[in-house]
Amino acid sequence: MAAAERAAAQMRSESAPFGARGERFNRRSPFFVGMAASAGVAVTYAAVRVLGAAAPVLVLVGAAMFFALGLEPAVAGLVKHKVPRWAAVTLVVVVVFGVFAGAVAAAIPPLAQEARQFIEQVPRFLQEAQNHSTVIGGLNERFHVQQRITDMLHTSGAPAVGGLLRAGETVFGALSHVGIVAVLTVYFLGDMPRIRATMYRLVPKSRRPRAILIGDEVMAKVGDYVFGNVLTSLIAGAATFAWCFFLHVPYAVLLGVFVAIIDLFPYGSTVGGFVVALVALTVSIPVSIATVAFYVGFRLAEDYLLTPRIIGRAVRVPGGVTVFAVLIGAALLGVVGALVAIPVAAAVQLLVSELLFPTLDEA
Repeated sequence: MAAAERAAAQMRSESAPFGARGERFNRRSPFFVGMAASAGVAVTYAAVRVLGAAAPVLVLVGAAMFFALGLEPAVAGLVKHKVPRWAAVTLVVVVVFGVFAGAVAAAIPPLAQEARQFIEQVPRFLQEAQNHSTVIGGLNERFHVQQRITDMLHTSGAPAVGGLLRAGETVFGALSHVGIVAVLTVYFLGDMPRIRATMYRLVPKSRRPRAILIGDEVMAKVGDYVFGNVLTSLIAGAATFAWCFFLHVPYAVLLGVFVAIIDLFPYGSTVGGFVVALVALTVSIPVSIATVAFYVGFRLAEDYLLTPRIIGRAVRVPGGVTVFAVLIGAALLGVVGALVAIPVAAAVQLLVSELLFPTLDEA
């Protein structure tokens, strides 16, 4: 020990207060290779376990980043007009939450009224279900709708109090998740330049300029998709309300809000149109058939007129790839996966065309 201390004192100098670096380990030695392989397996296993345990939180973080990228073009536009970033973020957040709160406040009275009317009409619907001469009765007789609903309610296996508690827990959990995503979205939107710079710092310096170009294009695709998707969903909801209002289909506001929400997801207007057509059966069969034709036409207009003009060329994904991406996203992450499937597919398509294909062509 004394000899080691004397040697350490001799190694100290002003330029190297802790001594010069020793020789590098022989990375080809069996001991080093075995330790590196064991450490790699251990780290990979630990990372997989951590990611699996943190999957619900990571889904919320990913959703918040998705919405932050969707609002980033508006903030960036204000920053280009000499508005401080904190003021731009505040203005965009206030406008978005203000529009959302205003829409909810405006929709609550008619929604409550239509919900009350629906509850009052339930006995009539049940009576018509027993009458085989009506449309509802014919459908009930053929598909046994009422019996299936009754069996589902009786086989739930939980008392009413337990069901209400679980329903309250579900609603509270959903609201808490929405609040977490909203807060994280604001934080990500405020720190987007720092997040962007940190992400590009992880890329080697020689490849950093090209990574910036590709990464900014991916972010632009996500932002354009979010903006265009929200706008087309609002148009779908407004068209549904107008159609139901002029044809006297009941619950026009409720159906308009439902179609606007479900149209946020790929091919949501098709599902929404099916539901509206079922409600239109309470008016007449011709009105229901006309509703189906209306939604077929609206789907074509949305695919070939609205989406190309609103979203433009930013997100151009083939139809087959879109369906495949939506199915995979829904299977992996549920509703969030279906929502982000198309921009993720567009980003993967860009990376493949810019990175993989050139490498394969040069091989």
